[in-house]
Amino acid sequence: MNVAIWTIIFGSVGLVGSLFEWRGKFLGWIARIWSKLILKIGGIKFSVQGLKKLDSNGHYIFASNHESALDIPLVFAGLPYHIVSISKIELKYIPIFGWAMMAGGHFFVDRQNHKKAIQSLDRAKKSMIKNPRSIIIYPEGTRSSDGSILPFKKGGLIMALKMGVPVVPIAIIGTRESMQKKRLSLKKQPLELRIGEPIKTSEIDYKKRNEFVNQVRNAVVTLKFEQRINA
Repeated sequence: MNVAIWTIIFGSVGLVGSLFEWRGKFLGWIARIWSKLILKIGGIKFSVQGLKKLDSNGHYIFASNHESALDIPLVFAGLPYHIVSISKIELKYIPIFGWAMMAGGHFFVDRQNHKKAIQSLDRAKKSMIKNPRSIIIYPEGTRSSDGSILPFKKGGLIMALKMGVPVVPIAIIGTRESMQKKRLSLKKQPLELRIGEPIKTSEIDYKKRNEFVNQVRNAVVTLKFEQRINA
């Protein structure tokens, strides 16, 4: 079976399961299994470094660089947490996949409408208070075409600051080489997920939010740079 068929199968199972479990944990489990299966089908091996820095019972906002559509399964396969994403609104309308994301409590942002984007982040904040879980964000706002890390947008990180949720910088290595944009074929490129030290947002003054955003970006850049040296 190819990736699309497995996605339909797992998405359908997740949708049915979500009828009986409103917190999205079942769909979170389905997402992890789907992600590991996608990587296995593609013959792609991955490793995770730095998990010991995290509390296994904690909730975090993970801030990552963004290089490929393969970033999504790598994050869900590599991080043993109930995670939802803040994604572009276009994903919401993909049959089965988008429906499963909605049922799983993921959030969607209209990048072309700043007012609606802010409203989406406010809804995400309220939802996280009601149903605590972790979030993955890609603050660059788009994929990097050459592997460099683009300037970070503030939205998701400001939300973390307001909520007092620790932000964990993570660096994704190898996904751009493994799956290039607009291509469905995978190159058997080893992938790595490198986890940085959690940043306690409760100790950061909101007035210093710009410095905080730069701090997170610099941490991601450092993680990726260190990875290249050790490779």
